Amino acid sequence: MTPHFSLAELTRTDHRSLDNAPDPAALANLHRLAAFLEQVREVLGNRVVVINSAYRSKAVNDAVGSSDRSQHRVGTAADIRVPGMTPDAVVRAVMASGLAYDQLIKEFDSWTHISIPNAPDAYARKMVFIIDKQGVRLFPEALA
Repeated sequence: MTPHFSLAELTRTDHRSLDNAPDPAALANLHRLAAFLEQVREVLGNRVVVINSAYRSKAVNDAVGSSDRSQHRVGTAADIRVPGMTPDAVVRAVMASGLAYDQLIKEFDSWTHISIPNAPDAYARKMVFIIDKQGVRLFPEALA
């Protein structure tokens, strides 16, 4: 898909018995997501970006207990880790970058959910949250 992100990486799942092949619309979104993740890599000093989860078919999404409205379902979201960086640092760097992200979510202080708008011509909402055992709340800098 791009120099640093493959389709296999963006569709990988631990639920190997479940079909996780994207439909044509999700595949087009995954191309956009991979290109966006290349920009994220640049913003982060060309660090390695590890994909925990990106596209999820309905079966995979149901198996992980996620909402049908999840952007993972349409191929516009990835949960990432960046070795040598905390999720806080990743969120702050992307917020400061000017990139057109749709959502950034620091999840359980373990990974960062990052998404792009669901359609190429849609507005990037630039929403930033924290999700953890305490619930969902705005990321502190998002309040400013």
